[in-house]
Amino acid sequence: MDRREASLEGISRRGLMAGAAGLAGLAVAGRSAAQVRGSERVEALIARMTIDEKAGQLSCYADMIRPPVGDMNPAINLRNTQQLLAETRAGKIGTLMNGVGVEGALLAQTAAVEHSRLGIPLLLAADVIHGFKTVYPIPLAEAASFDPPLAYRTARAAAEEATAHGLHWTFAPMVDVARDERWGRVAEGSGEDVFLGEALAQARVRGFQGPNLKAADSMLACAKHFAAYGAVAAGMDYNTVELSEATLREVHLPPFQAAFEAGCLTVMSAFNDINGVPATANRRLLTDLLRTEWGFRGVVISDYTADQELVAHGYAADDRDAARLAILAGVDISMQSGLYSRYLPELVKSGAVPMTVVDQAVRRVLMLKEAIGLFDQPFRSIDPKVQAARTATPAMRALSREAGAASIVLLKNDGALLPLPRAGKRIALIGPFADDRDNILGPWAFFGDKGLGVDLATGFRQAMADPNLLQTVKGSDVESSIPGGIEAAVAAARAADIVVLAIGEGQNMSGEAQSRTEIGIPKPQMMLAEAVAAVGRPTVALLRHGRALVLDGAVKNAPAILATWFLGTETGHAVADVVFGAVNPSGRLPVSFPYESGQQPYAYNHRTTGRPAPADSEIQEYKARWRTVKNEALYPFGYGLAYTTFSLSNLKLSSPTLAWNGKLQVSARVTNTGKREGVHVVQLYTRDRVASRTRPVRELKRFLRVGLKPGESRDITFELERGSLTFFGEGDRWTAEPGVFDVWVASSAVGGLNAQFTLLGA
Repeated sequence: MDRREASLEGISRRGLMAGAAGLAGLAVAGRSAAQVRGSERVEALIARMTIDEKAGQLSCYADMIRPPVGDMNPAINLRNTQQLLAETRAGKIGTLMNGVGVEGALLAQTAAVEHSRLGIPLLLAADVIHGFKTVYPIPLAEAASFDPPLAYRTARAAAEEATAHGLHWTFAPMVDVARDERWGRVAEGSGEDVFLGEALAQARVRGFQGPNLKAADSMLACAKHFAAYGAVAAGMDYNTVELSEATLREVHLPPFQAAFEAGCLTVMSAFNDINGVPATANRRLLTDLLRTEWGFRGVVISDYTADQELVAHGYAADDRDAARLAILAGVDISMQSGLYSRYLPELVKSGAVPMTVVDQAVRRVLMLKEAIGLFDQPFRSIDPKVQAARTATPAMRALSREAGAASIVLLKNDGALLPLPRAGKRIALIGPFADDRDNILGPWAFFGDKGLGVDLATGFRQAMADPNLLQTVKGSDVESSIPGGIEAAVAAARAADIVVLAIGEGQNMSGEAQSRTEIGIPKPQMMLAEAVAAVGRPTVALLRHGRALVLDGAVKNAPAILATWFLGTETGHAVADVVFGAVNPSGRLPVSFPYESGQQPYAYNHRTTGRPAPADSEIQEYKARWRTVKNEALYPFGYGLAYTTFSLSNLKLSSPTLAWNGKLQVSARVTNTGKREGVHVVQLYTRDRVASRTRPVRELKRFLRVGLKPGESRDITFELERGSLTFFGEGDRWTAEPGVFDVWVASSAVGGLNAQFTLLGA
């Protein structure tokens, strides 16, 4: 992950050119990304195409030939099936999205390949975010596993299943770094840390695309949203973004670079503006930086009608102007608005848009289709037998269960209440998610088969020796009370030995357009929790959520708390595996759990101030803190417990200095001091003590999952080099500055073993 050297241009260009190698033959010596030429086939097609056909290749529409499931976006039914087929035959459509099924895919592709003038195949795309028919944990939950190989496997499985249903391209992974938990789309990403986000971006890209882009089970990845969507003001979706060049470069762009280095060939522009310029019309971002500076050779697609929204931004005068601004900025494909089809022919004719700009966008799209083998095998990924054989297989179900359990974070376990015994105890499972199946899959699981979903009650009963000892009571709805619900829950709690509260967010409370001003558990559920807690039974709180939550009252004070997120198809089994001890939890928080909603935005790796609050002390006046809480988290980034205990010791550095072009080994011993086998996530953090720009109090640089038997110890070693210590500094360039650095080997972003080393000059 040490891509960044003193010169951003050198290292990023090198990495990104290599990452775009999937577009064989696309890079031409001595040419910039804006001047490349395609293969003879691609150039011959461009020479024959009319401007209407070119605009068609640059247009993506909702697939009403095989209509999408549910209302994914507003005004999605703009074109009916027959109109869509007619426009496909006329060569006026290049991409269809969010339709599934090989029968419809065959119909659409036949219209394009056999009945259009030039026979250019369609790209068939969809929002496959965390699974297809079989659903895996939401990306934020999976990030809690701190396990990139697992993320690779779930993305690979999702691609295998989705391509079996006639798809070539997914609009994932979302790689936005998000540090405001009010933002609903936190659920789609990897949390607040850049390094973890880079690692998971690469794993997911490689998983979706597989080793061979032309294979029938390879699915093109799309890094989104370019850029800084995770920095929207006040965590309000679609809002404005104000940030410095340094923050853009250090926080929001690196996961995109990582995705491109892993071979990602497409990127989606963001809805937001950046310092007043909407991303979809931002030439500096989409052309100067992405293509010229980084050398990106792939395709840029707008987000849903984002080009048309330039008018509402107040940046474009009208739809025609919006189309002009988007294409000139570097947006190759317009999603759903139809602006390119309507306005590009006239814009070119009038001279407002040069034909060379349109040709270059078409070239990139055709080269993408060529890279995945569509010209030679236009009906790849369209096979009814494969669709039947590769849907919700036992292996996929097993992986969903494994990933779900690996994503759960044990936040609290006073008195070793967990794991619960499988026999001999009466358990009351209380809350709106006790036997609920409508909130299992989580947001952005449009194609998930709800019939496959396993609810908590089912999972518990199958794990218990005597299922009759489980009683379920709803108690309340997610956001409203139920007449008599609390009374029934209290009665069940009194009759039980142990209470398990199944509470949190409904899946419609996270995801796009689901920003919240308060990120606590809804009040009706809190009233339920308080009433049940008053009974006095040992209580386990199972949190369901798509963001970090504020915990209060009976929930915060529960003896045991598990962060279970939205885990997908096998939710009930995955949670039961952890609750009853078949799986020892190993998850770690990818986001900080705040004390109060008002702390947002918050991240562990914030910069220090001139008046930092002293650690391990009471709140002090005239220090960087709030009136009610210190500038810290209730549960910090990287935190998580297990059913065993671990210790870290024997921190050693290979040298007290790190040479400018050298390497430094940081080693420590991790020991399982408990009585159960388990996995510990060991994390390495650094801090630049003195720099020309103030630096974060800590930054994650490495992590390692270490499995140990009871009493077992293992010596582990991390390696650091100068590239890990760079920042975007004076002169708008990446630099590392000689001086003293702190280094921690720790179990979370707080505490740990500490040492110092000195980076020497060149």
